[in-house]
Amino acid sequence: MDLRQFLMCLSLCTAFALSKPTEKKDRVHHEPQLSDKVHNDAQSFDYDHDAFLGAEEAKTFDQLTPEESKERLGKIVSKIDGDKDGFVTVDELKDWIKFAQKRWIYEDVERQWKGHDLNEDGLVSWEEYKNATYGYVLDDPDPDDGFNYKQMMVRDERRFKMADKDGDLIATKEEFTAFLHPEEYDYMKDIVVQETMEDIDKNADGFIDLEEYIGRQAYQGGDC
Repeated sequence: MDLRQFLMCLSLCTAFALSKPTEKKDRVHHEPQLSDKVHNDAQSFDYDHDAFLGAEEAKTFDQLTPEESKERLGKIVSKIDGDKDGFVTVDELKDWIKFAQKRWIYEDVERQWKGHDLNEDGLVSWEEYKNATYGYVLDDPDPDDGFNYKQMMVRDERRFKMADKDGDLIATKEEFTAFLHPEEYDYMKDIVVQETMEDIDKNADGFIDLEEYIGRQAYQGGDC
């Protein structure tokens, strides 16, 4: 297909990826928008470029010559072509757009993985995570802010155990991703709800009253 046909196909796939119902996740993590540009293909394909490449990657393309852009786009297309048959299917394009949407998650996981896989065995145990994250609290039996951090550690341990499907308290990369970004995994939805309830239910009575809800919304500056 020529470039314009490719961009039109990209536009349709982007619309498909965005058309499914979205959940009001919170409150736990907020995803960045695909692009801050207007999604109007009658004016330009800038929004689709951001969705396809990622906003930061799209900016670098603006600095390239047409020849350099074509060469880099060819390398990206080879990554999209999962079965390496020389053609990009609609399904492959949808998968790539979904990947571009979640790229920030993978980057965050990679960054944190390096800081928590202390023995570099390709796994992160709860002990490794606890020591890397809360070691200074554990070393000080009575820190000024220790109570809050100990609460956070208990909450993190509960979430880690939920993400750890085989119950060995050692997380694979996928399990560690579920721990850091539980809103992305169906089997972690209960923990997202539980943590959200705990954040909003300030008097810990098991219910969210109007004052608590409005207070939370005012704090976030969000809509109902």
